[in-house]
Amino acid sequence: MIHFGSPANEPQIAYTTLYVLPFYLSALTRPSPDLPRDSPTVIRARVRSVTLSCALCSVITICILSFYAHVPRLQILKLLGWYPIDIAGTAKPLLLTALLFAGPLFEKGVVDGKWKEWIRGRKLYECLDSWIGWRNYVAGPFTEELLFRSLLLPLALLSQPHASTSKLRLILLTPLYFGIAHIHHCYEFKLTHPRTPWLPTLLTTLFQLGYTTVFGWYAAFVFLRTGSLGSVVLCHAFCNWMGLPRLWGTVGRAVAGEVGAAEHVLDATVLGERSGDAGRERAPGAVAGRSHAGRSGKLPHLRGAAGTGRGEIAWTVAYYAVLFGGVLAFWKGFWVLTRSEAGLVDWQGR
Repeated sequence: MIHFGSPANEPQIAYTTLYVLPFYLSALTRPSPDLPRDSPTVIRARVRSVTLSCALCSVITICILSFYAHVPRLQILKLLGWYPIDIAGTAKPLLLTALLFAGPLFEKGVVDGKWKEWIRGRKLYECLDSWIGWRNYVAGPFTEELLFRSLLLPLALLSQPHASTSKLRLILLTPLYFGIAHIHHCYEFKLTHPRTPWLPTLLTTLFQLGYTTVFGWYAAFVFLRTGSLGSVVLCHAFCNWMGLPRLWGTVGRAVAGEVGAAEHVLDATVLGERSGDAGRERAPGAVAGRSHAGRSGKLPHLRGAAGTGRGEIAWTVAYYAVLFGGVLAFWKGFWVLTRSEAGLVDWQGR
């Protein structure tokens, strides 16, 4: 546990600027109608940019902790969540997050029959076999969690004068910068979709700001509880892969006409991450009631009577039962599965 009251600045604005601003300084990373953000050239340039930004911010944070706050070297590594490496402690928050997505996992693995592909590791290979997948599940989660959790939270924690009030402020306020860092996608979207009216563009941006901030709250809590950078990186990558859980609609067939903005959990990340199987982009406008069409455009065969009315009802009832059961298990395991001796703050009395 760390001691509160050590003076330290809160460079959230500076770090967020260093992360986002370089995108607009280079022709390779600057958004334009002729150069989509999913181009391998753009992805490589943006990954290089955020890697350099994170390296610079890491040096700044270590210098502040070492020379200004006088934190011992080993304690600095602990504050940043880099040491010690606890495999079990890192995996437990991922299990907790998976409980929240028990319904979608059931739909993908059982209803869509993808569990065999998961066992073979085929999906993991497909996800990382493209620059989009590398961005979505490796570069994006790692650099964002490094900057917004590992580097910013320790500095903000040291600047809090009272331990009793700091935990809530850290969890609720610091992730706002993580959400704000995605607002520039409103400009990028409007630039590449000039015919889209401003109202839906702004509503989409507000929605993205909302769910990235909510995830930021969760990631900040997990990081403070576990003191592990790896745990929040895994949770971030997993959420990118899953997308937002289905909260309406039937299970067992493609559902047409359900349009909304709930397809991607962290879709509009700073790097332009998009969630989805195998790192592939889903069709614009796809939502939680998404199509199950594969590469061929045909619906996958569903075992049993999934194509019939009874089959759909059975799958749908099972899905929502698993979904709400997972939410209940998530709630019950919220404190247990995030407990760690490496936690950054004392949660006794909460």
